[in-house]
Amino acid sequence: MAVKPKHFLSLILPVYNEEENIDIQYKKIISALKKINIKYEIIFVDDGSTDSSPEKLKKIASKDKCVKAIFFRKNFGQTAAMAAGIEYSSGSIIAFMDSDLQNDAEDIAKMIKKIDEGYDVVSGWRVNRKDKALTRKFPSKIANALIAKISGVKLHDLGCSLKLYRGDILREVKLYGEMHRFIPVHASWVGAKITEVPVNHNPRIYGKSKYGLIRSFKVLLDLITVKFMGSFSTKPIYIFGGTGLVLLGLGFCSGTATILLKIFYNMSMVRNPLLLLTVLFIITTVIFIQLGILAEIMVRTYHESQNRSPYFIRETANFEKKKKMIR
Repeated sequence: MAVKPKHFLSLILPVYNEEENIDIQYKKIISALKKINIKYEIIFVDDGSTDSSPEKLKKIASKDKCVKAIFFRKNFGQTAAMAAGIEYSSGSIIAFMDSDLQNDAEDIAKMIKKIDEGYDVVSGWRVNRKDKALTRKFPSKIANALIAKISGVKLHDLGCSLKLYRGDILREVKLYGEMHRFIPVHASWVGAKITEVPVNHNPRIYGKSKYGLIRSFKVLLDLITVKFMGSFSTKPIYIFGGTGLVLLGLGFCSGTATILLKIFYNMSMVRNPLLLLTVLFIITTVIFIQLGILAEIMVRTYHESQNRSPYFIRETANFEKKKKMIR
């Protein structure tokens, strides 16, 4: 007598110009999942691909009803693709992985075991990462160390796409902008129990990587937002007031220095260009950072109050009914 599957897995794969990898990835996923006693759905989210990826996905979906596909009208980014996958998913466990064959679907089985042990989030850790050292591995190590220190979520590899979540936990997380890499941090805010497991990582064979060194700088900027939303979103006076006090202290020091220069060196208090330039830089920096944070709050409030999604869907495949926000 067959044992009834304990879990229903929704495996979500964002796709952007991966025509050479899709068929291979699909076959690898099916081979891995058939070894596990689990009910599953595979959701490909095409993020406005300009190659033959959409046609390949439609062909696969027409032959396998467990494969579902979402097609964006244009490229909205990985975060939007993941958000769409979450919204359309039905599984008690939601998993993410890339479509470029660098993640190994065979690792899903051992990650599900961690869910069975009581964890809510299981993150992959690419111990032997097959990427370029200077542009990918080194910046990633710095970013992971900073994120772990600031967020308090001690993971070695937040950038690894292969992750598993309990569905009820993940569906409480709202994704906007480029925040997909910080999902475990968001999950920790609602009390999720998080762990990580070593996973395989393969070199990219086909296609071009969509990641570059510039993304490391984006991570640092997003980290500022994450820290603010996690620590100060309900008490912004602490950060704005604290910044004001720091500026007041700097103003006091610079004012004192100006007075002392006037007394001891007879230097003009109103013609000190270095002092004026320093003050200008400090004030301008603070204004820009605070405007950025305020803009983040306004965008999130707008989306959540209007119940709008950060993406627009052209069509879907193999979903029983259309969900909201199909346009």
